[in-house]
Amino acid sequence: MRRLSWFNATSLTLGFAFLYIPMLVVIIYSFNESRLVTVWSGFSTKWYGELLRNEAFLDAAWVTLQVGFFSSLLATVLGTMGAYVLVRGGRFYGRTLFSGMMYAPLVMPEVITGLSLLLLFISINLDRGIVTIVLAHATFSMCYVSVVVSSRLVSFDRSVEEAALDLGCTPFEAFRLVTLPIIAPAVISGWLLALTLSLDDLVIASFVAGPSATTLPIKVFSSIRLGVSPEINALSTILIVIVTIGTITASLSTKRALVRKQRAERMAEQSA
Repeated sequence: MRRLSWFNATSLTLGFAFLYIPMLVVIIYSFNESRLVTVWSGFSTKWYGELLRNEAFLDAAWVTLQVGFFSSLLATVLGTMGAYVLVRGGRFYGRTLFSGMMYAPLVMPEVITGLSLLLLFISINLDRGIVTIVLAHATFSMCYVSVVVSSRLVSFDRSVEEAALDLGCTPFEAFRLVTLPIIAPAVISGWLLALTLSLDDLVIASFVAGPSATTLPIKVFSSIRLGVSPEINALSTILIVIVTIGTITASLSTKRALVRKQRAERMAEQSA
């Protein structure tokens, strides 16, 4: 096994330090007793209690979860349908235009996307709120789902699907019983990616959100303009812990599934 050179080791160390030291500082100062976030005055967990009693942050978090769930669900359905058409549809009239429209949000500046959607909602007299945020997030995140699902469909062994058709399945039954279970990991990955993008979005949501629907990124951004409070440090720490637990759980689940697959393959080879 090759050892890292001193240059690569130093670069890797500095890179990880640049990424994770600020997070560590936020976690440490979330337990600071003082309201001044840069002055340590003792250990305390009172800011977590203050955060749980802050109705504005709780309401923003609830709106964010609603928007994230519904927008990622809509983006997954539309993105999967678009990927299936692009991969399995062959050549059809308007394919180039359809493909360009599907992938345009990948390279479109978020400011342009947000402004365009704002003008669209105003022109059709649609009041800004949770519905407009869901539609906006689904619009820019379904292209990411399409990319993920398309990569799986391209490498999909169509002989399995053809065998199901030969055994009497209709095209819809073959898709539901054969194709969808095989591409399910890619669909789930696309849904998680769309959910992450929705939870993290600030620019587009700031254009299409109304006074009755404030997402958590918007609330945090508006709060830090008046100064960083210990409550924001506590909120950031909670989010870091949730993401860390989710990442470790997903990694362990993937590793466990791979081990089970390898064990099943070995048992099949031994029985053969």
